[in-house]
Amino acid sequence: MKMTKKAITLSLGLVVMGSASFAQNLSDAKKAIDAEQYAKATSMLKSLVSSQAGKGENYFNLGDVYLHNEYVDSAKAVFTKGIAADPKFALNYVGLGHVDLATNNAASAKTNFDKAIGLASKKDHTPYLYIGKAYLEQDKPDFAAALTNLTKADEVDAADKDPETFLALGDLYAAQKKNSEALSNYLRALNINEGLVRAKVQIGRMYKESRAFPESETQLKEVITADPNYGPAYREIAELYMQWANFEPAHYDEKSKQALENYKKYMDLTDKSFDTRLRYAQFLFYAKDFKALETETADIAKLYPNNQKTLVINRLQAYSAAENKSPESLKLLTDFFAKNPDTSRLIAADYLYLGKAQLVAGQDSLALKSIRTAIAKDSTNIEALEDVGKALYTNKKYDQAAAVYKDAIKLNPNGKGSLTNYYYLASADYFDYANKDKDKKNPSKTILVEADSALAHLNKVSPEFTLAYIMRGRVAGYMDDQTNPKGLRAPFYQAYIDLVTVTKPELGAAEAEKRNLVEAYTNLGFFYSPTDKAKATELFNKALVIDPANANAQTGLKQLAAPAAKAPSKKK
Repeated sequence: MKMTKKAITLSLGLVVMGSASFAQNLSDAKKAIDAEQYAKATSMLKSLVSSQAGKGENYFNLGDVYLHNEYVDSAKAVFTKGIAADPKFALNYVGLGHVDLATNNAASAKTNFDKAIGLASKKDHTPYLYIGKAYLEQDKPDFAAALTNLTKADEVDAADKDPETFLALGDLYAAQKKNSEALSNYLRALNINEGLVRAKVQIGRMYKESRAFPESETQLKEVITADPNYGPAYREIAELYMQWANFEPAHYDEKSKQALENYKKYMDLTDKSFDTRLRYAQFLFYAKDFKALETETADIAKLYPNNQKTLVINRLQAYSAAENKSPESLKLLTDFFAKNPDTSRLIAADYLYLGKAQLVAGQDSLALKSIRTAIAKDSTNIEALEDVGKALYTNKKYDQAAAVYKDAIKLNPNGKGSLTNYYYLASADYFDYANKDKDKKNPSKTILVEADSALAHLNKVSPEFTLAYIMRGRVAGYMDDQTNPKGLRAPFYQAYIDLVTVTKPELGAAEAEKRNLVEAYTNLGFFYSPTDKAKATELFNKALVIDPANANAQTGLKQLAAPAAKAPSKKK
């Protein structure tokens, strides 16, 4: 249990009940606590404190609820009032010790724990039980101290009457991944009380942590069938489905949907606290329901503006806006970074989403910087470079696009988009060279060599990547001698024609390939024009079958039909 110092207005006066449905007895209040219905339990316990002001156990359980909800100051106030009301009831000193542990005061905690043990009967195991649980329920549990006290609770309760001791021991071992010891203690608890639902849920949770997903599902479904209103079972099965989804990508959508459905049921059956809503928001993110996430996080941010975990909500709110391509996304992300100048708190995804939002806003250079930072923090973000490269390419910043694609290839040569990265590197290089040549900037042919190398790789690893042959033909055209061309482009156009008309004719049937075929036929037609007019005529005609109005093919045929120029007569 993560403890933070929260304060709420504490009133131990008579609570006006809006409904008579809350039974006024401690047993029902404890059931509500176990079912994580903390608001209901709080109302019941406040009423009990008012009507039975001298009973220390009521105060202890109310303070325990406050601890569950991280209201540490309020818990301390309740335990103190409980001691004043019933000085001989030992557990309120345990409660104060628990508060001390939560506020990092171990010495004071031991003092209060010793007072509790001194007050209790030698046959009363409960101080040891709750001291053990206090050590266990910290951000950094003290397993040794917890085990010492829980073992003592077991020894004092020699008749094994209280299953809660074994439930706590099961939790202790489960937290340490000691599954055999955990299971044996959960089963001991169930032997004492076979209706102890939490023990069954914890067994299901233990199976989940061991990645025995089907066994966990079976166990938790049995609990839900037996008690459809027990909220914690829905939370655990939701956590199970989400973890299962991550281990089986093929079933990710199905499992993440089940996770969402069950977590929603958990919230409906328990308190919709900040933490439960935060976890629900995380589930929405994992399930990629960004529309619902944007609404949920906006609502949470409005309700809890000063919560210490607001960072996480602001983060998810900004992420969802970015995924939804909302015009607000860049502002949300910029504000998020402004609120968190300590970069040690920022994660790779923060920079990744900032980069994505900057791309949408046309801030290519800033986007590249942000995404490079995201990659430096987490190399799995490499594919985001492709988005930057594509944006630069679309904006005709070809030299910058080529540099980005080159980085993407270097960092992830065999990644998901590696083939298109090679193609776009070559294409960006080609247009970069062509534009500079057109503007008389005397570009270096090393640009073309880089393009040809990328395309040669594509020809080798993906022979059916049709565009690679077309682009390689274009690149070769610039690499050729412009004054006395050697026909360097011809082999690549011929390879393309052979691929889509002979080897894989089904490729040539695609509508998208018709323009490429016309380009290949006309270029080869001009190549053959000086040496093989029949072949050239055939090629130009094939181009016109596809595109009857093609100007290049028509020009080629006219040139072939024109009479050859007469050689000047020699003077005798």
